[in-house]
Amino acid sequence: MTKWNGWSAMSLPPLSRLKPFEAAARLESFSRAADELGMTQTAISKQIAAFEREIGVPLFERRNRAVFLTESGKRLGRVVSAALSEISEEIAGLQHRRRKTELVLHCQLCEAFYWLMPRLPRFHERHPGTELRVVSSLIPLTESGEAFDVALQTTGRPSGTARRMFTAADDIFPVCAPGLVADRALPLDPAALLSLPLLSHAVAPQDWMEWQDWFVRVGVDEARRPRLTPFDSYPLALQAAVAGQGVALGWRRTTEALIAEGKLIRPYTALVECPTELSVFRGPARQTHPQTEQLLDWLREELSA
Repeated sequence: MTKWNGWSAMSLPPLSRLKPFEAAARLESFSRAADELGMTQTAISKQIAAFEREIGVPLFERRNRAVFLTESGKRLGRVVSAALSEISEEIAGLQHRRRKTELVLHCQLCEAFYWLMPRLPRFHERHPGTELRVVSSLIPLTESGEAFDVALQTTGRPSGTARRMFTAADDIFPVCAPGLVADRALPLDPAALLSLPLLSHAVAPQDWMEWQDWFVRVGVDEARRPRLTPFDSYPLALQAAVAGQGVALGWRRTTEALIAEGKLIRPYTALVECPTELSVFRGPARQTHPQTEQLLDWLREELSA
């Protein structure tokens, strides 16, 4: 007969309050918590107000449209975050039953295909015998049920309770096939760039930079409305650029090999520097693979090169 640790349901508030509270405590923002959970800010505020009434303790101070955790809120936030993280990890383990010998790296599809794969032999040379499994994905960490030891994704994407270990820089600039601009003088001027079809990776929510934001950052006035061709995934937009269908925004880490091979060129000189574009996360402490630190150290070295 299984023996459970004792607890009383009477001592707990409705569990539906815990997720909104955890997100608001971690982000110290009702609006950002609402965005992450797909709720309205009003719904988050009501859930937390009800939570505070039920436990009889103020968890947030509300001042000038901003919220700040009280000391009680900070303490409870840490406990709830750790508990939800353990529950999530255990459920993921039950669903996927990963092999205990596997070191699992969750990586965005584009970075996995264009940046990580060519470098993996260096990791295996340094750590022979390590059973590394790469899980590539188009969805953010908060929507993945896959257990992981380390994860790599764009900083702006939802990461839930995953612990960010460090960030890495990247640069963003236009890229296209050489043949698309073979009859034009390079580098292009803004008017010439805007006259070409622009390949767009437009999704909701928009977790990464798109053309409109990029033009603002480099100081280009979109007086002429550009022709945008939308794609629902960045790898598709990038392959369309390779095929000569238009100009895509290229992230240095994912396009450097394609540029070196001559499949893509930079037709325009301006770029946007993003010092914290990528984030590397560590999975929950429970059942962490013993070689997790080696993988983190290797990624830190590769991303800083």
